[in-house]
Amino acid sequence: MRELIQLQSFPVRTVLPILLQDKTTKKNIIWATSSYEQFGNQYADDKQITIEALTGLNPILLQPRIMKTMEQQQARTKVHAEVFTPAWICNKMNNYCDEEWFYRKNVFNILQDKQWDITQERVLFPPNKTWKQYIDSRRLEITCGEAPYIASRYDASTGEAIPIKDRIGILDRKLRIINENTDNEGEWLKWTIRAFQSVYGYEYQGDNLLIGRINLLITFVDYLSDRWNREAAIDELKKIANIIAWNFWQMDGLTGTVPLGEPEEEIHQYSLFEMFGNEENKPEDKKTPRCRIFDWRADKSILYESMKKQEG
Repeated sequence: MRELIQLQSFPVRTVLPILLQDKTTKKNIIWATSSYEQFGNQYADDKQITIEALTGLNPILLQPRIMKTMEQQQARTKVHAEVFTPAWICNKMNNYCDEEWFYRKNVFNILQDKQWDITQERVLFPPNKTWKQYIDSRRLEITCGEAPYIASRYDASTGEAIPIKDRIGILDRKLRIINENTDNEGEWLKWTIRAFQSVYGYEYQGDNLLIGRINLLITFVDYLSDRWNREAAIDELKKIANIIAWNFWQMDGLTGTVPLGEPEEEIHQYSLFEMFGNEENKPEDKKTPRCRIFDWRADKSILYESMKKQEG
């Protein structure tokens, strides 16, 4: 099975510093898993994920859950209840959401047991709704892992790649609609950016989150190449990566805060008082910042919890 996540590929390495950003802490996302701690202190669960840790002299093999050993999969399931959903179930649930939105079934595909047939005709919209409203409709995948409900590059339960024409993720559906309703590259790019701005997800474990972010980035690269037969420019990759870093964030879903508190600086100069335990000069406990996300239509960042209150 080929590597599904290639950190040294042009699109990923170009914007990897952005994909590692935690917009709430203004640092990097953290590992938030003990799966890699045998490789050294920089891989501890509360340490920031760095480019050096990923691609340096002793790089780790960052790959989806399906490519990890069975022992690793079982351990992560036990500790974090990590279970990844087969593509056919993602498709079935996404179909239910679209059935509610379009007021009819089988808009994008017809599900047959664990397979599906993509509809070939152009998608038609209800009289009171437009394709642009569909693109702007906001969708959130909670505890998103590798984001299989949003972007279906591969089946998360098998690792099998899914061709563009057969993809069933929420973002994939929006990009199909854009393909069907735009006829020039400028308009296509405008609405593709809006599509990325409309999908959200949060995840606890940093390696899963990074994989999910990469899946979204490569989804942009795939569709751009398929529609316009060209590679993404660096400025386009940076723009999309920044949206992804805001919209797919690291969070403890029970508390709405950054997992394990705000990470410390990679290099900390301890004073004699800190080293010898003077009670009056001990470092403060780690802060637990409340997570921020971005409202693209209002052009400002907001607390995630404030959005929940508004929706409630």
